[in-house]
Amino acid sequence: MTRRRDEPVVVVAAVIERGGWVLITQRPETSGHAGKWEFPGGKREPGERDVQALRRELREELGIEVAAPRMIWREDAGPLRLRFYACEYPPLQRPRALVSPQFRWVRREDLPRYEFPPADDRLVAALAEDRVGRRKRRRRRRRRVPSRP
Repeated sequence: MTRRRDEPVVVVAAVIERGGWVLITQRPETSGHAGKWEFPGGKREPGERDVQALRRELREELGIEVAAPRMIWREDAGPLRLRFYACEYPPLQRPRALVSPQFRWVRREDLPRYEFPPADDRLVAALAEDRVGRRKRRRRRRRRVPSRP
């Protein structure tokens, strides 16, 4: 199965967090935006679903398996459709830089200090300001019972 020329390219990426620290990888010198930082992931192959592609990319790039990815952000950048997923950090696994020159664990608030491709700017700012990616607790509404006269 091949992608048609007019179809957008879907890119999936993982926001892996461990105790307030986020995993980022550096783009290889042979790629576009060489040397910039990114959230690990890559292009979805024809016939793949987002989560399948994300898991494949994380195995190829970092040698890790992730559980329970959930989409937290979308961004369109020209022909690219970027989809970011929060992923649970895999216990007892250690990421390895298999494709990227290096990876780092950085604090959310320090993300803007790293140079990311322009398409990631809004997500980076939102993560640094703690506006995305965390599950919100839902408050239960108390039902008001009309008082009896």
